[in-house]
Amino acid sequence: MAIKFEHKPGLVIYLTAGDPSLDATREIAIAAIDAGAEVIELGVPFSDPLADGPVIQRAMERALALGVSLRDVIRLAGEIRAARPAAGLVIFSYLNPILRYGLAKFADDAKAAGVDGVLATDMIVEEAGEYLAEMERVGLQPIFLIAPTSPDERIEAIAAHCKGFIYAISRVGITGKQAAMSSDAAALVARIRRWSGLPVAVGFGISTSEHVAQVAEFADAAVVGSAIVELIERSTPDEAPSAVARFIKGLRG
Repeated sequence: MAIKFEHKPGLVIYLTAGDPSLDATREIAIAAIDAGAEVIELGVPFSDPLADGPVIQRAMERALALGVSLRDVIRLAGEIRAARPAAGLVIFSYLNPILRYGLAKFADDAKAAGVDGVLATDMIVEEAGEYLAEMERVGLQPIFLIAPTSPDERIEAIAAHCKGFIYAISRVGITGKQAAMSSDAAALVARIRRWSGLPVAVGFGISTSEHVAQVAEFADAAVVGSAIVELIERSTPDEAPSAVARFIKGLRG
């Protein structure tokens, strides 16, 4: 299924799979979709998440302590797909768990579970030949990150291989909430538009309705991660789905 954004901007919601439990993540994801999230990114717990700030690092540590694996995340994706067939569903992972699982087996199993796309955060397009071939073989949409520091030739190369949407990083650094949107984000999206007609989603630091409104002025979707993960951290497992749903509704102002 093609990932589509029906609203302006669309909302992409990141969840660390297995925090506070796999069952809780399923219920939170369903609540998020019902509240207006068009794409759910299921983050695969990883022991060395270099691109992630302390909030997501803590969530990954909690999920890893429960033994949550990529196999569990794929199974969870299948449960979410069965419950909400129309939602966009992306597996968000570092490359190491995918390679340990087996690239071809991962592609087969993710597709069978109903996953739409894959974002491997540390996969660089220059070394992605085998990965892209497997994505193409099964019909999964590869999604890449583009940073404000990316030169035009790299943006062109990434845009040529992205499907679904392009993830534009709003600022240099790690994930985490910020007080104000960086001016780099709008400039980066304008540069991406020169090379691609795909939807562009802006992430890293988006946590308020004001941020989402700003993103709507120049991009197609806003990615919200750390603010959601932190809310889950502060909530009980029973409270988390409704708390996340209220937060998502509030993001649209």
